[in-house]
Amino acid sequence: MRVIQKELKRFMMKYKFALQEVETKIKILQEEFQLLHDYNPIEHTKSRLKSPESIFKKLMRKGGANSLSDIKYIIKDIAGIRITCSFISDIYRISEMLQSQSDLKILSVKDYIQNPKPNGYKSLHILAEVPVFMSDHEESMCVEIQIRTIAMDFWASLEHKIFYKCNETVPDRLIADLKKAADTAFDLDTTMEQLHNEMEEIKLAHQSDAKEDFQLLIDNEKFRIPENLLKLVSKIE
Repeated sequence: MRVIQKELKRFMMKYKFALQEVETKIKILQEEFQLLHDYNPIEHTKSRLKSPESIFKKLMRKGGANSLSDIKYIIKDIAGIRITCSFISDIYRISEMLQSQSDLKILSVKDYIQNPKPNGYKSLHILAEVPVFMSDHEESMCVEIQIRTIAMDFWASLEHKIFYKCNETVPDRLIADLKKAADTAFDLDTTMEQLHNEMEEIKLAHQSDAKEDFQLLIDNEKFRIPENLLKLVSKIE
């Protein structure tokens, strides 16, 4: 029994380390955007490890396994992290950044935004293998990365609370209402992204106008730049 407990602890520990690796990658992206860019697409993140009880319950539904190695290949979402973004375009932007990292092996990408689930669920799922370096060996572990907007996350959280572990058949009327709520959330995402894009265009236009006004000021014959300032600028260049 002690041997089994030790092996199970080691098994779960590797998923924990894989999750920490992905969390570090996302934290680096967050800090880069905060320091170097005017806009940070990542609102917040949340990670989780399935409990051994949840793993074995899911395993039984899938027909069981003969070893921990079998579990690794049967259940791919033992370690998961959710990234919540401001806008739909941010989802694909972050997805591209993560997929371009050479030490992440992308196993699959499921786009439930372009192809929502029947109940209306929308999100982008990336299944990636992350290298974990133990004291005696290196092993690649699966981590599921879910990327969604605030509205998508709000809908999914409430849907989970309402229908999670529902033993009875859900009435068709409730399923239709749930799908309608998902469509409403998506309409909100679309509207907010449109407003965001329009504001960015206005901001760029103002910046362009300010640059032109400054250039006109310099070109104006009445405007004179002191010679000592011109010399200083030329030295900087």
